[in-house]
Amino acid sequence: MFHILLVEDDEKIRAIVADTLRKWQFAVSEVTDFGTVLETFHAVQPHLVVMDINLPVRDGFYWCQQIRGESKVPILFLSSRDQNMDVIMAINMGGDDYVQKPFELDVLVAKINALLRRNYTYQVNSRQLSHRGLSLHLSNSTVQFGEQTLELSRNEFIVMQALMRSVGSIVAREQLMQALWNDDQFVDDNTLTVNVNRLRRKLAQLGLEDFIVTRKGMGYIVE
Repeated sequence: MFHILLVEDDEKIRAIVADTLRKWQFAVSEVTDFGTVLETFHAVQPHLVVMDINLPVRDGFYWCQQIRGESKVPILFLSSRDQNMDVIMAINMGGDDYVQKPFELDVLVAKINALLRRNYTYQVNSRQLSHRGLSLHLSNSTVQFGEQTLELSRNEFIVMQALMRSVGSIVAREQLMQALWNDDQFVDDNTLTVNVNRLRRKLAQLGLEDFIVTRKGMGYIVE
């Protein structure tokens, strides 16, 4: 599941966009404190950022520069500014695409999908994810280390895949709970803890006791 950070101060637009993206099976985090956009970016570690330009405290150009100083994550500007110079400035600041308000939701989703395909196709098409000698096989939900192979449950596989796709970055507990969510079962904080502990026990059987590291108050990371 791809995670999108939505930086939009118009509550009505933010709610509509967030609801639409979730219906398309994206995980969405919404910025509500516009003085701490970069801190939220660090906590969420999104795959893509949707950024308005006219924001309280600092504008979207500023936050784009801050993010670009440390990440190549795709950034899509969503703005009512309609001058060519605004588009040029957005791209020059490090933006990857620009959608002008008012906009069609289908067009926005199409552009988001295009950016994700362009930046993450190598991961989506891979049959396995590997790190530190451990391989997660996407076709049959198994992990392999050396000559040993273990099967994962559905939930264990979802958690493992999310962590392996974000090696070196913290994956927030909220992001993992949303990835585990389905229409038939509510996933709470305790459910996540149980599944992470089960996954850790299986990895320990392979000799990888410290593969998943807890970052207190933030989430988990595979380093």
